[in-house]
Amino acid sequence: MATVGQLSPGGVNQEPEAVGVPAEAAVSAGEAPAAARRVRRAAEREGLAELVDDEWLDQAVAALRADGARLTGKDGFLSQLIRQVLERGLQAELGEHLGYDKHEAAGRGSGNSRNGSSAKTVNTEVGPVRVSVPRDRAGTFSPVLLPKHARSLGGFSDIIISLYAGGMTVRDIAWHVQRVYGTELSHDTISTITDSVLEEVTAWQHRPLDEVYPIIYVDALMVKVRDGAHVRNKAAYLVVGVDTDGIKHVLGIWVQQTEGAKFWLQVCTELRNRGVRDVLIACCDGLAGLPEAVETVWPQTTVQTCVVHLIRASLRYASYAERKKLAAALKPVYTAPTAEAAEQALLELADSPLGRKHKAAVAVWERAWERFTPFLAFPPEIRRIIYTTNAIESFNYQIRKIIKNRGQFPTDEAVVKLIWLAIADIEDKRARAREQDRGKPANQRSAPGRLIEGHVTQGWKQALGALSTVFEGRIPEHAT
Repeated sequence: MATVGQLSPGGVNQEPEAVGVPAEAAVSAGEAPAAARRVRRAAEREGLAELVDDEWLDQAVAALRADGARLTGKDGFLSQLIRQVLERGLQAELGEHLGYDKHEAAGRGSGNSRNGSSAKTVNTEVGPVRVSVPRDRAGTFSPVLLPKHARSLGGFSDIIISLYAGGMTVRDIAWHVQRVYGTELSHDTISTITDSVLEEVTAWQHRPLDEVYPIIYVDALMVKVRDGAHVRNKAAYLVVGVDTDGIKHVLGIWVQQTEGAKFWLQVCTELRNRGVRDVLIACCDGLAGLPEAVETVWPQTTVQTCVVHLIRASLRYASYAERKKLAAALKPVYTAPTAEAAEQALLELADSPLGRKHKAAVAVWERAWERFTPFLAFPPEIRRIIYTTNAIESFNYQIRKIIKNRGQFPTDEAVVKLIWLAIADIEDKRARAREQDRGKPANQRSAPGRLIEGHVTQGWKQALGALSTVFEGRIPEHAT
């Protein structure tokens, strides 16, 4: 299971499209040997070959072929097997709880004893299973194998969470579970299962952080959240920090509650309280109130507007046919060696026919000039690192694909929960793909690298040397 910082949600390590067997599948005479081979291979992979031997499998397959029984679904072979394993395990747990086995003389006068059982339907990967759960007279027995109030086995809950993290809505999940597993789940049940990760989300969102992050990136993802009888557009902000080793970490996810500086002061203060003593450069997209909040919490931090965002904002004012020409005309501005040279380049553009035609595009740079020019004071090694927030934007593109079917979220917490699960799910899938490529020649590897969490910044060694010179004494490993 890949982790995201301290992310480790159970259940996102399984591909949604690769789980389960249709509950209506029956084992015919021709299918039974293949089924036996699948069970045997699975047993070997899980180290259970000593429990599932050939003789047992042969007897099971013979019974399946003779009776025409179903492998999965209600009253299927695997369902009955799960039922027997659960019931035997529950009886063993109760024996340990009471201190004596069934019918043993040690139980006489012990003050507590067995008190029959109650029936309970449990959702599993092979369909619903009816289980008899033993009870004790004192009512103190709390089984671990099948906890009280639990209506699904751990693996089934993991599947629900994986489907949710993959972008399926609650309604879609209910339909999928009914079709594949023959189990009906209410929307409330599915929501309860996915809400089981909220405690982990909270722990992750409040985990301690490093003292110094040379660079942090901030970007926004727009979502729709219900607010009483209305639906509001809100921004979910993702803050990514690059540590002193050049490794990116998702520091947190915040859904905007209020406008401007008050909200950002709350975010920055929270980061400070979690241990972030200093930030060298904060790279963002001209977010209102963020520069003031950053400078309040970390007075020495340089706030830098993302250059790529400025370019994109400018090109919106040009027709598609002229965007390439305008982009080329803007290049001398952001590649200028000094602020003075950049200002001269912008003035020349403004006085040109192209600039006079696209005054609004030039105005984008004029409005952002104060927050853009710090970029020009850095050497090329640092410029290449802070040039853009594309690392976050690439992730946002993946998240947008997941949330586009949501329409709207019931709460801000639901937004954070889905994004958190999506991070873990995406990184976990990529980690599995890299594991499959392990040992192959480099030209035969096709697995993608880390998307954002744990990604190593390219050119970091050179950038760190430049940062330690420009921000002398502020990087612990390079402080004198």
